[in-house]
Amino acid sequence: MRLKIVQAGEKVLRQKARDLTTDEIRGSTVRQLVEMMRETMRDAPGVGLAAPQIGMALRMAVIEDREQYQKILSPQQLVERDRRPVPFHVIINPKISLVDPEDTDLFFEGCLSVAGFTALVPRARKVIVDCLNEHGEAVRIEASGWYARILQHEIDHLDGSLYIDRMNPRSFMTTDNFSRHWKDSTLAEAQSALGLSFAP
Repeated sequence: MRLKIVQAGEKVLRQKARDLTTDEIRGSTVRQLVEMMRETMRDAPGVGLAAPQIGMALRMAVIEDREQYQKILSPQQLVERDRRPVPFHVIINPKISLVDPEDTDLFFEGCLSVAGFTALVPRARKVIVDCLNEHGEAVRIEASGWYARILQHEIDHLDGSLYIDRMNPRSFMTTDNFSRHWKDSTLAEAQSALGLSFAP
C-alpha cells in the first residue's frame, strides 16, 4: 500500500518526532508501517523516507540506495559523490554524530516532501549513527559519502528540519531546470555559473 507523502507546509514536517518504545517497535503496527514505507519510498522513487513525511511524528526512517538509481550517473559522478548501493534498512530513535563537522561536501539534494525542487546542500562527509533496527536491536552505523548524506537528510526530518534550511538559497531551482542545465555539469562549473564560492 502506497502512503501519501506530505509536502512542505504541513505541521508534522516542522515538529520534533517522538521516540518509539521497544514494545512499539516489536509490535505489528510498526512492522506494517515499515513495509508500507518501503513500498512508498520505492514507488516515489527515493533513497530514504522518514515517518514525518507520511504524516507520523515518529523517530523512524527507511533507507535504500538501489544500484538501479545510480545508473543515471557517470562513473566520474559516482566517484565524486562517493556513492555506492546501500541495502534496505530501518533506523529508529537515531542519534547522529558528525565525525568532523568541518569536513563537508556540497552537492545538489532533493526531497520527496519538497517535490519538484533541488539545491546545493553542505553535509558532513562522515557520520556515526547509533539507533535501533526494526527488531529493536541496537545498531551503530559508520557512513561516509552519499550514504552519510542520506542519513543526515532523514535524521533532519525527525528533528523538524528540511534541506531548504541548510541549502545555499542561490542554488535553489526546479528539478526540470536542473536536468536541463546542470545535470551533466561538474560541481565547480555549477558553482561558478551560479556565482557561488567554491567552499561548501
